[in-house]
Amino acid sequence: MAGWTDDELDRVDAQDQLQIAGRRRDGSLRDPVIIWMVRDGDELYVRSVNGPDAAWYRGTRARHEGHVSAGGIEKDVAFEDVGGELEDRLDDAYRSKYRRYSENTLRRITSPEARSTTLRLTPRP
Repeated sequence: MAGWTDDELDRVDAQDQLQIAGRRRDGSLRDPVIIWMVRDGDELYVRSVNGPDAAWYRGTRARHEGHVSAGGIEKDVAFEDVGGELEDRLDDAYRSKYRRYSENTLRRITSPEARSTTLRLTPRP
């Protein structure tokens, strides 16, 4: 699979919010929701502030595919589960990018529940 271009990464990362929609088993897209995203190197990541029970996150589980939109970029993506050492870097990225929000909100997006939902967004052809 081809990765993100530098222009796409810059344009998406410059946004506070990303629209995300999982793909249903029948191939149709779920209704998009707005979430936060962060960049780490040449990759984009999302996680659910409400943990694994959030409807949008559960919707990514059916096919691990969907669609995202931010900064004028529209992409079909694969949702890849991630974890491990990367989680600490992503916590730092969330705290840095969204530092103007309340400490409570930042604690929620970096909580163990939210971390358990971390997904890499990989562009699909």
